Amino acid sequence: MKTTSFDPASFNLARFAPLDASETARRLQETWASTVRGERSTIAPRPVIGQSWQRVKRFGVNPEQGTDSVLLQPEEIEHRRTSTALADVMPVLSGGLGSVADASLQIMVVTDPEGRVLWREGHAGVLRLADSICLEEGAAWSEDTTGTNAIGTALTAGAAVQVHSAEHFLRTLHNWTCAAAPVHDPRDGQLLGIVDVSGPQSTFHPATLALVDSVTRLAESELRGRHLASVERLRAVAAPILSRLEGKALVVDTHGWLAAVTGMPPVDRVPLPNSFGAGRYWLPSLGTCVVEPLPGGWLLRVAEADTSGCASRVVLDLSDLRRPCATVAGAAGSWAQDLSPRHAELLYVLAVHRQGRSAAELALDLFGDPTRTVTVRAELSRLRRRLTGLLDHRPYRFREEVEVEVVLPDDPTGLLPRSTAPAVVGARVGQG
Repeated sequence: MKTTSFDPASFNLARFAPLDASETARRLQETWASTVRGERSTIAPRPVIGQSWQRVKRFGVNPEQGTDSVLLQPEEIEHRRTSTALADVMPVLSGGLGSVADASLQIMVVTDPEGRVLWREGHAGVLRLADSICLEEGAAWSEDTTGTNAIGTALTAGAAVQVHSAEHFLRTLHNWTCAAAPVHDPRDGQLLGIVDVSGPQSTFHPATLALVDSVTRLAESELRGRHLASVERLRAVAAPILSRLEGKALVVDTHGWLAAVTGMPPVDRVPLPNSFGAGRYWLPSLGTCVVEPLPGGWLLRVAEADTSGCASRVVLDLSDLRRPCATVAGAAGSWAQDLSPRHAELLYVLAVHRQGRSAAELALDLFGDPTRTVTVRAELSRLRRRLTGLLDHRPYRFREEVEVEVVLPDDPTGLLPRSTAPAVVGARVGQG
């Protein structure tokens, strides 16, 4: 049998296939009602749903509340549309999902990383129904505002999710079914938003999630192709400039990807700080560099005398519940780097366990499954490239000479609130 990267556990609602729609809805309703009453149900919710229900309870979401939210103003919606790379792949998403949604009595919804709806299209009648639950442009559909739903739960889980009928935490959504998947920027791995297909519960089909996930992967492929083309254009600009320089120099795009290099071995990518511009900067992988702007990127000229500077302090700031960040400081300067949810989890665990953790221990910390070492090693490989010189392996740990400080939220039980990693959940319980 051919295998793919898609996780069948994400949509095992297929187990209801032998049941008719009314029986499926009845069983889900019984499970939901028992959970809301604080009782143990005879049929447990799927793990992804059960974990989401626990999160939204902590957020204080009332299962009987409505779905209304304060809408973004039209000018703000337009600003967010024009500021995201998702705008470049809307034709791909519309071609792959919009027409299918229309024909199947559903709608396609595209959100930003906060779960705010930026675009929607599909069947006209379902669009009118969506207005009645505030599934419209500018509305908020994160878990902390609208409970368990495919958009908000995919945002939190970082994976494709299908939510059907009474799997929604809010009773008002029990007549809906939805399937959603995240879209990531291939240039830096950051979440761009969520693509969702929603409709009346009668339109449920277990294959919808696989379709949504496939089309989002196609959109990411389109973005990857556009990025490679832009790097090639930058390389054409860089070649004559570097040919006239002596010493070490690189040309990178705005995300740090290498276009050309002279006087030193090539690298795939140079991690750049959040705030970056012309002038002198200290970068952990290069030392002090003189930075000059180029069309579509930067010229980095390495200052030989300062390349020995190394970081001595890391501040892992987890106080912003939506935007974890690492600030790295050394003798030559400092820089800050936003962290993905997974990288924030990894750095938190390594900060707590300064003696180090094996790949199996980290897999247990993050997934509750010590066999998921391949995923752990891949994430740590990316993280070590971003934080060059700070992390060791065998075991994985912060280097001994690096001072590490963790800044927690005012309410420690709000530590990485969207995380389901056992090590983070356990820390919240211990601090609550």
